[in-house]
Amino acid sequence: MIPETTLKKPRIEVVDSLRGFAIMAIMLLHSIEHFNFYVFPKKSTQPDWLNTMDQWVWDTFFFLFGGKGYAIFALLFGFTFSLMYAKQQTKNIDFGSRFLWRMLLLVCFALFNGMFFPGEVLMLYALVGIVLFLVRKFNTKALLITIVLLLSQPLEWASYLRSVFDPNYVPPVLEMGYIWKALKEGQMGDSFFGLVKANTLYGHKMSLMWAYDVGRLLQTAGLFVFGYWLGKNQLFVDSEKSNKFWKRALIVGATVFIPFFLLEKNFKALVDAKIYAHTLLKVVDMYGNLAFTTVLVASFILLYKIQYFRDILKGLRYCGRMSLTAYVLQSMVGGFVFFGYGLGIGTKVRHTMSLAVGILLFVLLFYFCKWWINRYGQGPLEKLWHKLTWIDLSGKKKKAIG
Repeated sequence: MIPETTLKKPRIEVVDSLRGFAIMAIMLLHSIEHFNFYVFPKKSTQPDWLNTMDQWVWDTFFFLFGGKGYAIFALLFGFTFSLMYAKQQTKNIDFGSRFLWRMLLLVCFALFNGMFFPGEVLMLYALVGIVLFLVRKFNTKALLITIVLLLSQPLEWASYLRSVFDPNYVPPVLEMGYIWKALKEGQMGDSFFGLVKANTLYGHKMSLMWAYDVGRLLQTAGLFVFGYWLGKNQLFVDSEKSNKFWKRALIVGATVFIPFFLLEKNFKALVDAKIYAHTLLKVVDMYGNLAFTTVLVASFILLYKIQYFRDILKGLRYCGRMSLTAYVLQSMVGGFVFFGYGLGIGTKVRHTMSLAVGILLFVLLFYFCKWWINRYGQGPLEKLWHKLTWIDLSGKKKKAIG
């Protein structure tokens, strides 16, 4: 028999680096917004030039990364599923049931991460990940139809069409004010256990409600399936086929993004009915984010083929190879730096200084990940997740499968 190690395919470096880029984007954006703290000192405490810089930092980084880092993460989540599913198919094993167990394990990681950060996304991924179980046996055509359906924001369109035929219809508004209040009390307090209690009781609820309210829930599902489709078609592997695909994706993404960006910026001037803000504006926003995410991913992949840019970007692969660990670590460290139980600088610095702190934290995270990968080859949480994924009912690891 051929040893298991000789059957392992080499990692796709651009995917690891792209995942690391998403980690960086998420961490910098979280630092600017104080890890969902949203408490800042008054502008009067700073010089005007710094206030101007703050506004530029806020607008620029939310334009570049707002909703895009998580979208890239979601896309690669689906891609990873495609690799794991394909590997088990070569052994005539259906990965479906084992994947559901893997998602249950992800819930546990989410509960741990959520103790430190009330806006974490792992719980959403664990729940929405069920869509990959449902579509795992779809053919290419069925996958594409599913992708288009999920990414079209059907809930918002349904709500809008209902308002067309029913003038008295009012879209439901999720009341999240009391949740934000409870979370903020935990963040501003000096008790770590008080923070954990508030985050655990309200953080996941708030995060899921918000994802549903802004349209990210179904978009995440669509990106999962899209990533699965990309993996099945080997479009992250360097080839003439993938080169053509990502060049076309870049052109289409840029062409679609521009009109949707302009429409969103001028939406209130063009439309005054509130019903549109609760329906069509969400559609416009999510379409624009999706288009710009496509531009970011396609640009990253195409630039990675150029030696000069690859030398600059490939260092991100260390964070990408242990993205789960890196994501949890940035929640732990970020919470300690900005929340009241730790250093509590959230109430003392605005956006520019927060960005500087975020850059410093990411540099430290980067060197930690580099050291860990060079020493151990796999992140600690990644290794734990893998081992628990393939454990059998008696507690023994299934070596022949995993």
